[in-house]
Amino acid sequence: MSITQKPRVIDHLVLPVIDIDVARARYEQLGFTVAPNGTHPFGTENACVFFNDDTFLEPIAVAHRETCEAAALKGNTFVANDQAYRFRRGQEGFSHLVIKTDDASADHKDYVKAAISGGSMVRFSRPFKTLEGKRDKASFKLAFAADRRAPDAGFFACEVVSAPRVDQTALKTHANGAQGLLEVVISEPNPSDFQYFLQDFLDQREMDNNSFGIEFESGNTKVSVLSPDGMRAFYGLEAEKNERGLRLTAYVIGVVDLASVEAHLIQQRIAASVFGDKLVVPPSAGQGCTIAFQEVSA
Repeated sequence: MSITQKPRVIDHLVLPVIDIDVARARYEQLGFTVAPNGTHPFGTENACVFFNDDTFLEPIAVAHRETCEAAALKGNTFVANDQAYRFRRGQEGFSHLVIKTDDASADHKDYVKAAISGGSMVRFSRPFKTLEGKRDKASFKLAFAADRRAPDAGFFACEVVSAPRVDQTALKTHANGAQGLLEVVISEPNPSDFQYFLQDFLDQREMDNNSFGIEFESGNTKVSVLSPDGMRAFYGLEAEKNERGLRLTAYVIGVVDLASVEAHLIQQRIAASVFGDKLVVPPSAGQGCTIAFQEVSA
């Protein structure tokens, strides 16, 4: 597989939920600004959370089951992955890690050549709406990578073919002071078993190998694969030692003032625990995986 001069940049995280309205309420309760719902032509809908670092979260729900099933039968890789995740792992969680690309077609060819292709490319457009009600359209091309030893963790490259020509400033301003995505946390009993796949996907040969796992510095975000001991030490999470395969488990959001986030969570009666320099919020309805907050400079 060809390697670019710089590691790939993380684009967004795909977060399956049962009910998009419940997810919206949960993320707003956590202090995030949530974009108006977006609908996909293959039957799903999202309510995204956008950040100043050009990353975003994508809580996604099934809006029209029959449309999703028909799309999967026709070979839509994204919908097929979503259905498989929900069947195996439940209706809420963290299903895909997504990188940015300027050429999804080239990435697809590279994935095929490297024997890590996750299926056929997906091309689609969807409406986009701002908080002020301004509308436009966004178009995308997706190229999928996969390690068949890890059926519950999805990976794809996203090319923005046509971006919405609207001001998104308000969407990126959050009451909790969120600035962007600092880290993606993946669990696996023997992290180094997936070293080569992640090196190819992230276009990053350099990594830190320690007693708790492996870490990659992508173009904008750290990607950590932690053993059960690492998950417990850094996040207070219990991971099954004998359950093999990558599990997208948690993510870390950078905030301006951690103390104010803690006060906000207390006011909202949201449970959270302090682990080192992070404030960790366990999964809840509409929030299928663990979220950690960490203080950064604005």
